[in-house]
Amino acid sequence: MESTWLVIVIVLGYMAILAAVSYLARRSSRTSASFANGGKAFPAILIGFLLASEFIGTSASIGTAQEAYSVGISAAWNIVALGLGFILFSFLLAHRFNALGEVTISGALARVYGERVRTATSVIMVCALMIVAVAVYASGGAILSNLLDIDKALAIALVGVLATIYVSIGGMRSVVYTNFIHAIVKLAGIILLAVIGTHRVGGVGELRAALPSDMFAIDGVGWAQIFAWLIAGIGAIFATQYVVQAITTVDEPIKARRAGLYSTLILIPYGLFAAVVGMCSAVLYPHINSIGALPALAVDIHPVLAGFVVSGMAGAMFGTIAALTIGCSTLLLKDFYQPYFNRDRVERKNLRFIQAATIVTGIIPIALALIASDVLTITFLAKSLRASLAVLVLLMFFTPTYGTRTGALLSIIASLVTTIGWFLAGNPFGIDNAYVAIVTPIVIMTICHVLKRADSDTKSQASRSPGNEVTVAGAGANRETV
Repeated sequence: MESTWLVIVIVLGYMAILAAVSYLARRSSRTSASFANGGKAFPAILIGFLLASEFIGTSASIGTAQEAYSVGISAAWNIVALGLGFILFSFLLAHRFNALGEVTISGALARVYGERVRTATSVIMVCALMIVAVAVYASGGAILSNLLDIDKALAIALVGVLATIYVSIGGMRSVVYTNFIHAIVKLAGIILLAVIGTHRVGGVGELRAALPSDMFAIDGVGWAQIFAWLIAGIGAIFATQYVVQAITTVDEPIKARRAGLYSTLILIPYGLFAAVVGMCSAVLYPHINSIGALPALAVDIHPVLAGFVVSGMAGAMFGTIAALTIGCSTLLLKDFYQPYFNRDRVERKNLRFIQAATIVTGIIPIALALIASDVLTITFLAKSLRASLAVLVLLMFFTPTYGTRTGALLSIIASLVTTIGWFLAGNPFGIDNAYVAIVTPIVIMTICHVLKRADSDTKSQASRSPGNEVTVAGAGANRETV
């Protein structure tokens, strides 16, 4: 009991630090714009740690250790894929998003594909982010309730309310600073568990001797699953609201690129250490449920160290929820409230709305997590939905004339239907829904592009017919005049 109280005191102290940071950041969030972007340019390393922290939430941490408990080191690909994704993002898109200056993913796509695509993108993105939030609450609440020996519902509500409060007070600036802290604490915590676990097993040599050799194969989970993780992870990075929002808070495109690379420095080692924790637990606790791989080791260490690790788990939830709520509230402000309810853009109304939206989008997932604890399985689906938008992002930046505006809208709608339908059908033929998510928009945009070219050729042939010579000449003259 004394050990439990010591862990709780350490975690509460960590939360108090977060509250202080949020309060200090409050004075820089007095307008809706500063609330959404932090009010100033941030160093690349802060944004890089912020982005990494957002992607190593409770589900990723617990899930990677859980998978490694059964399949070994190859489970690390779940998070390593994100690190590789940020390398691609850094060199392909980070500087482009930064130079574009759009604070929302929907606003960026609307520049090429029109307002209908803005609305469709915003709806899908808000839904996808809320799905992730429910999963984070459900998984994190279950883990923290065991670690702190408190009721699961109380754990979910406690973390959800506290995370929502510090975001609604401090806005994007508080998210940047607190997630920087989260990233350090989470990485230090997972390294600590991996070192302790390896030591208790008897070292790396004993770990190899105690586990089947295929658990040390990099492709143990199967290349099909690895590629699915890569597609969904990279797609989520390329087309997630809080990534775009964060990358616009640095003042130069080159710094945006560096921010992505800093994220990689966190994500790749984190994935590897999380997998090692799961493998050590497979040796130390061979008869537990695999989802308890990380918590089992976390509660079996000195209370002070356990408090530090549990703070990291709380930070995993805080960091992800903070990013999700600030992303959702910004989309709701930019794409729904301002265009329809505050066309005059009265700043006082904008600020009140985005603060209220942050609270609502933080509270709703708490209620859903309390009654739907089985939603962890759809976290990956949320990544797949964002992967479909990543196709349009790549086309927008590199081949903006490919396809049509209508094709882009149809791609979003069709991807939503086919990806969810494929997921509900149980991924037939062993084909993951992530593949369906990226193939659907590619096929639709290609068909629309071919039809557009065919229509253009038909009109061109008609304009060159003898009966249209005068018209063409006149049109040519008009073009010269213009």
